[in-house]
Amino acid sequence: MEKQYSINEVSRILGIPKDTLRYYDRIGIVSPSREHNSYRRYSKDDLVDLMNIQIMQYADFSLEEIKGKFQFHRMQSVDPAYCQEVAEFLDAKKAETRKKIAHLEKVSQLLDVAVKTLRDFNHESDQRLAVFVREIYRDLHKKEPGIIKEDCDGHQN
Repeated sequence: MEKQYSINEVSRILGIPKDTLRYYDRIGIVSPSREHNSYRRYSKDDLVDLMNIQIMQYADFSLEEIKGKFQFHRMQSVDPAYCQEVAEFLDAKKAETRKKIAHLEKVSQLLDVAVKTLRDFNHESDQRLAVFVREIYRDLHKKEPGIIKEDCDGHQN
C-alpha cells in the first residue's frame, strides 16, 4: 500500500501552511483522499502536484491560472487539444514574462542612473537623469508627452 501523508506532514515537508492546503482542497486544486474520520490523506502524487503548484506560483502563475489550465489528476491518455491549449497559454505567459523582464531592466537602469546622479550630483548628471526619465515616460505612453523641457526639468520655472 502506498504511503499516505497527514496534513501536518505535508505542511512540514513542503513548507506549505495547513490553511493553504485546506484552501487548495476547498477550491479543488488538490483534493487528497479522506479517512473514515474525515482527515485528509495525501499521496505521493498529491505531493508532486503541490510541488508543481509551488513552482508555478514562483513563476508568477495565479491559482486561477493553475486551476484553470493544468489538470493535476493523472491523465490516462494524452489529449492533443488540451496539450495545444496549454502550450498556447504558456507561450502567452512567456511573452508576458519577457515584457515584465524588459520593464524591470528599465527600472534597474533608472535606479542606476538615479544612484549615480545622487552620488555625484552636478548639472550634467541631473540632466542625464531627466533625459532618461523622459525616455521612460515616452515608453510608457508610446508618444511624445506634451510637457516642455523646462517644465519637465523643474529648474527653469
